[in-house]
Amino acid sequence: MAHALGAEDSSVRLQAALAVGSNPDPVFLETLVERCAVEPDFYVRDMLSWALTRLSPEITLPRIRQELDSERTQARSQALHTLSKIGDQDTWAWITRAMLRDADDEVARTAWRVAVVLVPEGEEKGLADELVVQLGRGDRGVRMSLSRAFVDLGDVTGPALEKAAGHPDPAVAAHARATELLRQNPEAGFDAAVEEAKRVVTLGPDQAAAAAVAASVGTETSGTADC
Repeated sequence: MAHALGAEDSSVRLQAALAVGSNPDPVFLETLVERCAVEPDFYVRDMLSWALTRLSPEITLPRIRQELDSERTQARSQALHTLSKIGDQDTWAWITRAMLRDADDEVARTAWRVAVVLVPEGEEKGLADELVVQLGRGDRGVRMSLSRAFVDLGDVTGPALEKAAGHPDPAVAAHARATELLRQNPEAGFDAAVEEAKRVVTLGPDQAAAAAVAASVGTETSGTADC
């Protein structure tokens, strides 16, 4: 089975991980953790994490905690992902500021997601205040992940986002405004929210509002003329 988990064919590795998870045995703990750190296929990694959740948390969590300090970024990221799957609230204390600010985007994104899942009641504001310093970071995918974390945290993030919307860096301000738009309307598309936020940052709130009203009036006038 250990050989199959390292097979060249990803479908073989996937089936092996499924088999191990379907018949959980502590003997596979070390192999599963080691494969998480090096497995190149997303779906296989996810199956490996699932297999780990099938083992007793008493033996799994201490081993996963070791991976959080690994020098390998994938090891840290996948360990965090597995913590989110296990969902043990006691592991909240393992999510450090360094993880939330990790230089590797994938590790940071995973840490944001896990933190939102594990944050205890009453600690949400502190988490929002920590996450707000990451606004404006990375590419579209990174920024969308951070926005989703704020949305999932809920109304408690409002004051932090409002303050960040006045940041002197246009990228930070636009990301904050876009995130607030998504928080108010989670069904809105991320790209549309970003474009609207950029417009507000560029024109200023008053001019942006006036432009929106003018555009609305122009549309109505055009529609009347067409009739």
